[in-house]
Amino acid sequence: MKAEYKTKPRNAIIEYLKKHADTRFTARDILNAINSDGEELDRSTIYRNLERLCKDGQLVKYKESDINATCYQYSEEHCSCHEHMHARCEKCGKVFHLDNKILGDTAKKIQSEYGLDIDYGKTVIVGICNLCKGKKKA
Repeated sequence: MKAEYKTKPRNAIIEYLKKHADTRFTARDILNAINSDGEELDRSTIYRNLERLCKDGQLVKYKESDINATCYQYSEEHCSCHEHMHARCEKCGKVFHLDNKILGDTAKKIQSEYGLDIDYGKTVIVGICNLCKGKKKA
């Protein structure tokens, strides 16, 4: 196994990822947040590190239809993110890891009716979480 270099930019990126583990983010989000904290990182450094983290299984990379950018989610604690679906609150951006037992019958029905095998790791159900619904009522 190749040795991993712990550079200051890489550490700043990982720190951002851990702080935002329950939300989706883009490379631009990371770049803006780190640069606003006084670090000076360029876009290529962000992308290079994100690709490495995806390859190592620490990040999940996916495309969502509501924005024109690739989204990422930190998955160190959920190393099998490609094996289950996700839900995301459209208000606050929090990402929920869904239990496949709940959605298994639906996935089977989609496969039998449409011949479509669901790619769990790239499937994101969008809605509004209870916390944001509470904010909406206030």
